[in-house]
Amino acid sequence: MDKLSALIKKEFLQIIRDPSSIMIAFVMPLMLLLIYMYGINLDTSRIKLGIKFEDTNPELATLMCSFDTSKYVRTGFYTDRENMRKDLIKGKLNGFVVIPNDFISNIQRGKKADVQIVTDGSEVNLSNYVKSYPQSIIRQWLNESAYKYDMQKEPINAQIRYWYNQDINSHHFILPGSLAITMTLIGMLLTTLVIAREWERGTMEALLSTRVNKLEIIISKYIPYFILGMLSMAFNVFICTAVFKIPFRGNYFVLFFVCSLFLFSALGIGLLISSNFKDQFLASQSALSIGFLPALLLSGLTFPINSMPQILQNLTIIVPTRYFVSFIQSEFLAGTVWEIVLTNSVFLFILGVSMALIVYKNLKTRIF
Repeated sequence: MDKLSALIKKEFLQIIRDPSSIMIAFVMPLMLLLIYMYGINLDTSRIKLGIKFEDTNPELATLMCSFDTSKYVRTGFYTDRENMRKDLIKGKLNGFVVIPNDFISNIQRGKKADVQIVTDGSEVNLSNYVKSYPQSIIRQWLNESAYKYDMQKEPINAQIRYWYNQDINSHHFILPGSLAITMTLIGMLLTTLVIAREWERGTMEALLSTRVNKLEIIISKYIPYFILGMLSMAFNVFICTAVFKIPFRGNYFVLFFVCSLFLFSALGIGLLISSNFKDQFLASQSALSIGFLPALLLSGLTFPINSMPQILQNLTIIVPTRYFVSFIQSEFLAGTVWEIVLTNSVFLFILGVSMALIVYKNLKTRIF
């Protein structure tokens, strides 16, 4: 225990003397959270829409006002279809709507009133918004209109309720999921540079010349950076809940327990990379390639796992971020669901122990 405590103290002193570890644990996640909060938004709330009213009926003045005051569209009114077509081609518009000259008369006669909606199909998600927003605005205008139109009733009256994310705010699931990506980078980068830095500075040779064994070296690398990583996680959760006002419906004890399992596996991957390289630059680049890209693309945060090819679905089984993304999004949005907690905890524990055993077997205690 004396040797182990001395090694742990040495690692803490290196963390204090080396500002890069503090930057990785606190500055880098803050920058990533700011990017995810303000730079990434899946909610298209202001589409550029062109409107042409061929029907000059004065009753359509309220519909024009509905388009003009909607928070979902930025409206430009046109008198010529050709100008709208040119602006759509140039990218000045995301789509345009044409109200035909028989719109009001058809409604008054109880006939089907047609509306032309043209959208740029090169951006699929955006084109879906362009298609649905004008329909919603016109439908709402008809429902609230003071005129008694004989509208054809829709066969289904859907009453929509959103659970867990009532505001339909994409940040409420992006930011919790981004914590998994951030903690992957933090956990791996903190330990990726540790052993490689020892080899570069020549302190590994001095360490191996003592009576310290392999297990003590590994434990002394885990504990300090595990504590630093948990402090970083607490900092990230505080920023999300207190600063960005992301609702948290789960249990903080459960959150940090599962985070400790995830961090255990992430630190193990970083130590495994570090034990195979004696150069910090190569180790850090390998960490970004091996850790960041799979965490971003194969965790289920960016792309649904069940829509991936089968071979990639099988590959995600060994990606720890997959289990942490599933857990942390559920913890923030829905609360503590024990089936999700236990399932992901078991997989994270197995991956963490496996990585620790591989690191122990792979760590070289001989200079040559």
